[in-house]
Amino acid sequence: MSVLTRDEAQTRARLLDVHHYAIDLDLTRGDETFDSRTTIRFTVRGDEGTADTFVEVKPAQLRSVTLDGQPLDPTALDENRLALKDLAPGEHELRVEAAMRYSRTGEGMHRFTDPADGETYVYTQLFLDDVQRVYAAFDQPDLKAVFDLTVTAPEGWTVLANGVTEDTGQGRWKAATTPLISTYLVAVAAGPWHSVRTEHRGLPFGIHCRRSLAPHLDTDADELLDVTRACFDRYHEKFEEPYPFDSYDQAFVPEFNAGAMENPGLVTFRDEFVFRSAVTETQRQTRAMVIAHEMAHMWFGDLVTLRWWDDIWLNESFAEYMGYQTTAEATRFTDTWTDFGVTRKAWGYDADQRPSTHPVAPEDVQDTASALLNFDGISYAKGASALRQLVAWLGEKDFLAGINIHFERHRFANASLADFIDSLAAATDRDVHAWADAWLRTTGVDTLVPAVTGDNGSRALTVRRTGERPHRIAVGLYDQDPGDEGLLTPRERLDIDLPQAEPRPIGKLPALVVLNDGDLSYAKIRFDADSFRTLRESLSGLPDPLTRAVVWNALRDAVRDGDLPAATYLDIARTHLPHETDLALVDGVLAFASGQIADRYVTPEQRPAALSTLAELCRDLIRRTEDGDHPGLRLIAVRHRIATAAHPDTIAAWLADGTVPGGPELDPELRWRILTRLAVLGATDEAAIAAELANDPSATGQEGAARCRAALPDTEAKARAWEDMFASDDLSNYLFTATAQGFWQPEQADLVRDYVPRYYPEAVALAARRGPAIADAAGRWAFPAHAVDADTLRLGQECLADADPIPALRRKLTDQLDDLARALRVREAGTA
Repeated sequence: MSVLTRDEAQTRARLLDVHHYAIDLDLTRGDETFDSRTTIRFTVRGDEGTADTFVEVKPAQLRSVTLDGQPLDPTALDENRLALKDLAPGEHELRVEAAMRYSRTGEGMHRFTDPADGETYVYTQLFLDDVQRVYAAFDQPDLKAVFDLTVTAPEGWTVLANGVTEDTGQGRWKAATTPLISTYLVAVAAGPWHSVRTEHRGLPFGIHCRRSLAPHLDTDADELLDVTRACFDRYHEKFEEPYPFDSYDQAFVPEFNAGAMENPGLVTFRDEFVFRSAVTETQRQTRAMVIAHEMAHMWFGDLVTLRWWDDIWLNESFAEYMGYQTTAEATRFTDTWTDFGVTRKAWGYDADQRPSTHPVAPEDVQDTASALLNFDGISYAKGASALRQLVAWLGEKDFLAGINIHFERHRFANASLADFIDSLAAATDRDVHAWADAWLRTTGVDTLVPAVTGDNGSRALTVRRTGERPHRIAVGLYDQDPGDEGLLTPRERLDIDLPQAEPRPIGKLPALVVLNDGDLSYAKIRFDADSFRTLRESLSGLPDPLTRAVVWNALRDAVRDGDLPAATYLDIARTHLPHETDLALVDGVLAFASGQIADRYVTPEQRPAALSTLAELCRDLIRRTEDGDHPGLRLIAVRHRIATAAHPDTIAAWLADGTVPGGPELDPELRWRILTRLAVLGATDEAAIAAELANDPSATGQEGAARCRAALPDTEAKARAWEDMFASDDLSNYLFTATAQGFWQPEQADLVRDYVPRYYPEAVALAARRGPAIADAAGRWAFPAHAVDADTLRLGQECLADADPIPALRRKLTDQLDDLARALRVREAGTA
């Protein structure tokens, strides 16, 4: 498929005004294809002769094309482009009729049949350039138009769209006319949905899911709608521009590739957010944050849309920041920034230290394939961190004033970084243009290092930094509690602007100095020697979870940089995590300790000791929560105890009994977790997997069974799983991911050794056949991450040099190989 370049988009935007799309979809044509009829009204600008352009469409069969009533040759379609030649200035009408393929990869029009009840659902995911899989379009974000949509659906289905939909009889549905929106924001979700509907502030609100998930949606409907209403009201307090669409539907859809998609009036979410098993408050908080994130897009992304994909940060960084901030302000989940610090911020730090790093606002996004690669920890987490730093520097009042100026200037239109910065500049006397150059046009992570000098009573603090960015940070000074040496009490919080003009007097020597306390800036931090000794003894005695998050992130960064032995990190976790109360911190530290340290950063010989330490830590947490007062903490401990089991006896007994002694009882999620780990350890078989699947024949059960079967330490099981992933194109995106997650296991390195050299050429071929979504999954989940050795690294480097993988896979391999090289360095530092 030809990708659209920036130059082509700019040329077409100068030539065309697109006014209106009439889209008619027929979803009754069978399991493989649907019919798409599109009529586009547009104007060619200018009065000096004719011009040429093109429209994009990617059909199974292009049946007919007419331009101003005259037929065009459908065979002239060149890949996904149909040339429109000799267009005279003035108004034109293009009609395109085609059969389009359903997708099983979460791209275009995805089709899913629920194994639980046989019901079928379809939904669109048209981002970034998958519009062409559903309807013909001038597919670029700055050619906004008005859309009218009609859909023919099977009997018993409900059709959801960007606007209120009406059942006009005989399976025909009509959606209300949209305001001006971009092509990629058009949305359809059709099927026998289970729906919960209400109204808020005069607008219809709805939440929707598959029928088989109806009891679970109903259980959480009040929470979901309360969060939605609270965020909606808070945004109307922040933004002067009212919500710009006629309704607000949220559809939880199957096999969704992203967390959610901000289609105006019809947000689509991955339906794992309809919880069918026990979850923690942190998971509920994450769901609330995603609701807030997507709602923020209704203004920043949908009302005002980027002009070209180099400004994707205007969509995602803003929504990321607003999602966390508004959830903290408007809902019961007030500690969202702790979770951000532990999970999202680490994602940004990692991405920003790889060769594939890019500025938050890059200037060199030449085409749509390149743009798709920038949906990463930089555009989301680093960009949100930059905005949080901007608010700390600018003040929230001026920040919101600038945003409201931006909405007023560009409502239902498009904007760029320069436009946004100009809007902020209109609200403040500060030099926001210089701030943007320093924060949004540069790459990499600054490191902040403290130095305490002077005599006992007249100490001074100097903060050194790498990099040239300005930082406004808080510095926390802590003393040992005289009544309990395990506790730390805040002495003073200093606000410091970097670069620092002169050392800051701090009086007597504190027990601990924490830079970036409150986590308002984006930087790695280090500790002076006295502070580090204090942390080893008293980390859990810090009173604020956000401060503890800053500290745990600093320790994580030090391990990744080879400055802190992995064993020391595990010792600190073993000492302090049993006393931790914040669920996001417990889960984040255990995830890093098991997924990175135990699986990659220690040698195979050191791995049993690392797993033993983590298992003991989890046992401590389980014992601590026997009183039943901390169910979320207990659930996290049980999950990680399963994942770190080196021997099957304990978890096999849990599975046989259907419960962990003292609780919780095993729900489907925990049962599949245990069975997967038993498969890895060779303590289960196909008969047990089939029996579990018979008890849980849901889509999640199908994924669990695929994961277990791929994890079996058996040559035939590995061969079947490999064939399913790389030779057959039958697996959906979710089943591919589940199979890949099961296949590679550190305990099975010898068994799968011969597959490592096979991975690179077969992944390249697979990605070329199946496209970006499967390429992303193959690079993320099917990569042999456990194989931390020079041969794996060499083979990957040769693949990048010689095999020409498609951009989505190239980016994933680049990142994986850099992480692999880092793991090798960490191992070397640990054994030096």
